[in-house]
Amino acid sequence: MEPDVAASLVRTTADLLSFGRERLREYALAESPSGDAPALDRCAELIAAGQREAGGRVSRTDGHLVTAFGPEEGPHLLLVGHYDTVWPVGRLATMPYTDDGTTIAGPGTLDMKSGLVAVEMALRALAAAGAAPVRQVRLVTVRDEEVGSPSGRTVIEEHLDGAVAVLGLESPHPDGALKTARRGSTRILLTVQGREAHAALDPDRGISAIDELLDQVAAVRVIVPDDGETLFNVGRIEGGSRANVIAGSASAEIGLRFTSAAAEHRVLDALTGATPFRAGAVVAAKVLSSRPTWPERADDPLLATVARIGADLGQQITGRPAAGAGDTNLPGSRGLPTLDGFGPRGRGAHAAEESFHLAALPARAALLAAIMVDDLSAHT
Repeated sequence: MEPDVAASLVRTTADLLSFGRERLREYALAESPSGDAPALDRCAELIAAGQREAGGRVSRTDGHLVTAFGPEEGPHLLLVGHYDTVWPVGRLATMPYTDDGTTIAGPGTLDMKSGLVAVEMALRALAAAGAAPVRQVRLVTVRDEEVGSPSGRTVIEEHLDGAVAVLGLESPHPDGALKTARRGSTRILLTVQGREAHAALDPDRGISAIDELLDQVAAVRVIVPDDGETLFNVGRIEGGSRANVIAGSASAEIGLRFTSAAAEHRVLDALTGATPFRAGAVVAAKVLSSRPTWPERADDPLLATVARIGADLGQQITGRPAAGAGDTNLPGSRGLPTLDGFGPRGRGAHAAEESFHLAALPARAALLAAIMVDDLSAHT
């Protein structure tokens, strides 16, 4: 990148900080919990308007936003984000939005409305500098990421074809490092139907759904790789009615994390293909949400390219794998050049201390703007 272009982007994004602070406040005060359609619609209207102001052509699919900037045709740079949060409407009363000039805190600020604002700042900075993206920048902003993107996933899939690279707008690692891989994540509801009977007078007539469920969970645990990377968590169990009744039904919600596609298939096959230990019991496994494993690459040309671009801006860019899953799992699992963590760094995602460092917002905007004017196809 030419030094004068880099200096212009750094200067212009810094000048846009006041805009970014006000825009983020607007988005954050529009509380938008997953599944709350009226709240999500209100927030989507604001975000769509902001993206149009930045020069975007906005369309909607089932409430998800697809916005194109720059050229109408040709290969595109795909950005992936979301505007739903884990916080219910009313959370601002006990977790207020605050901006002390150094840190911005509040529901959804880190995860991940600040990442959306960074994109707007990047496009505005390019316009102010008399520059434009070298290819179409396509931003998919879904409304159900926090619950596994059950419908948002389909929208993202529709825009993978033709993408030269995929960038996620989630927050980076706490030190600012980008995310170069993600564990696969699957939630399973394991249900058992047994038969109720009196536990003392007629126990042989009953089929304990709880006993069957416990045996099923124990059987799967045996095959979970003891590699320190595959995680198996029984997060919730329900079943039975009282101590003197053989339980007629039981269920467990199970959370799984994988770094290996082989481990993922092995454990999921065991759960979805489970057969009963007790005659007459019925066992079923339902996949509630699933994100495939995005494995780490031995070499990562996209990370090297972004690090070079960052160096032109005076930024040191590094990257490493992340434990959590997100929408970038999908392109990453398919081998597309993918990086995540282009939101500003902070702390407390999904926690009461959710916040980010204000100085990181223009820095991320400058990095995104510089990527948009780089010929990534030569390096990915």
